[in-house]
Amino acid sequence: MQVSQQQNKPKILRRATARQRIIAGIVFLVVAGSLGFFHLAATEKINFRRWVNPCGLKQRYGLPCPTCGMTTATLAFARGEIFDSFYIQPAAALLWCIIVVGAFLAFLIGVFGVYFAFLDRLFNEVKIGHVFLALIIIIAAGWAVTLARELAARARS
Repeated sequence: MQVSQQQNKPKILRRATARQRIIAGIVFLVVAGSLGFFHLAATEKINFRRWVNPCGLKQRYGLPCPTCGMTTATLAFARGEIFDSFYIQPAAALLWCIIVVGAFLAFLIGVFGVYFAFLDRLFNEVKIGHVFLALIIIIAAGWAVTLARELAARARS
């Protein structure tokens, strides 16, 4: 078959530019540093409680706020207790899973210089408004779960 008759297959991988590798390296280091910090806080090597106050909404009204349990779920996730993290606050666990997948892709791009073609399409088509809407939906769904759990516990007692 001649070259002119061959079909052009879309390339899944291509060589990352130096700028893409630097950005990916920074993303990976930030995520790894964050998880390292939360792991130290989860193992009580850092006094994390002095920076995080109890939830004011829960203290005043007895109901969890939309982000109640996110810190606890993050600490459980950092300890490696993924399923416990999903039970405590599903939104936080889901967000951390997405962040870890992104960090893994950033690691591959930064270290090996492999750039994934689907990332161009993702970055071009997904608008910042869509990201915020997705975050709001994830947090609202997590809040619904924790609120339902709280109301069910009250009904039992």
